[in-house]
Amino acid sequence: MYTYKSTEERITELSYLLEKKNISELSELLRRTNPVDIVEFIEELSKEEALVVFRLLKREDAVEVFSELSQDDKEKLQSGLNENEFKAILEELNFDDMIDTLEEMPATVVQNILKSSDAETRDLVNEYLQFPEDSAGSLMTTEFVELKPTMTVAEALDYVAEVGADKVTVYTSYVTGPNKELLGYVSLRLLVTADESVYVTQLMFEDVITVTTTDDQEDVAHKFQKYGFTALPVVDNANKLVGIITVDDIMWIIEQEDTEDFQRIAGTTPDEEDYSKMSAWDLAKNRIPWLLFLMISGAFTSTILSRYEDIIQTVIVLNMFIPTLIDSGGNAGAQASTLVIRAMSTHDIEPSDWIKVVIKEITVGLIAGSILAVAVFLKCYFFDRVSMNVAIIVALTVLSIIIIAKAVGSLLPIIAEKLGADPAIMAAPLITTIVDSVGLIVYFKIAQLIIPGLLV
Repeated sequence: MYTYKSTEERITELSYLLEKKNISELSELLRRTNPVDIVEFIEELSKEEALVVFRLLKREDAVEVFSELSQDDKEKLQSGLNENEFKAILEELNFDDMIDTLEEMPATVVQNILKSSDAETRDLVNEYLQFPEDSAGSLMTTEFVELKPTMTVAEALDYVAEVGADKVTVYTSYVTGPNKELLGYVSLRLLVTADESVYVTQLMFEDVITVTTTDDQEDVAHKFQKYGFTALPVVDNANKLVGIITVDDIMWIIEQEDTEDFQRIAGTTPDEEDYSKMSAWDLAKNRIPWLLFLMISGAFTSTILSRYEDIIQTVIVLNMFIPTLIDSGGNAGAQASTLVIRAMSTHDIEPSDWIKVVIKEITVGLIAGSILAVAVFLKCYFFDRVSMNVAIIVALTVLSIIIIAKAVGSLLPIIAEKLGADPAIMAAPLITTIVDSVGLIVYFKIAQLIIPGLLV
């Protein structure tokens, strides 16, 4: 049997068999292909080709592939499947995947699906569709193992064996009271190693880390990262267990949140679509507002230069060092803001730590700025051959700008967080614009102090 060296080779072989319409070999190869690789294969196909491939899949593979597809590809398949086929796929999906799919489907499709569903399913789906899009409630699934405290270990294991096939995880079971209030949890390892006559209540851990249905998905992701759980229980305001969130769902959320932060830091409007699937117009549309804002903000630089035009004309050599000063300030501010935004996203620091953070960054600015000031002084005096006064002006300005940039770069994201905005909106381009303007003012003020006779 041929051993494929990579996913690319397998996808190439699948494409070849599809092109040659060799259905029997294509079907056989699909049976030996990981569903994740099949997802990658289907994403590159036309609607008609995707339907051919999808209908060749084993039922369990078809369900897994469908759950992993992007929303656009799900809609591509859904539009070609008849109502019964689509409903059959939905019914096999994990509950959270089904909700995610229905949330993005056209209202008419959702209504048709719900009409043919039983009353209990219809009520449950409608309830879950009411949760805010970025909340814990929208991420959770109801497919978890629920035990009673009065069960013995033997009864609990029998129950897990009975219902486990339909649950997203059996490694952690949740113990609930008469009114579904969450009492604790017990691991499968503990159950299989304990005496069969022991009661679940004697084994369960009562210190349960939970999230509520209205918690933001970013806060949920933080709890997963902090505690290293594979699943988290979701409770309502009365501490009743209503669902769980599994780590595979939260990994996608972490990627999504990080992507949005990077997009904002880069000075562009966040978009949920992948870069490769966006047109040039869509990309430009997201960037133009920021570029316009930054261009208008940058006009302050021209205003400042015109304000100090007399100084520039008197000591023309000062003009040649402006790019160096601007670049140094922008780089220093971007460093500080990026690290602070990251530290806040991981909850390493909180907005209440702002004084400590700013003092630390000013100290960093003092150390780094002093070294850069010495370096730029030596360059200006010995390499550029400018006067001692000009070299001192440039060196002192570099020191001042680095300190200011570190303070501004660390403080603005914290201010954004305190105001309830995303810290990433204080992107590097915005901080650079602010530091540029302040830096130029500092530059010319220092020049006025050191070189006698300069006009104000």
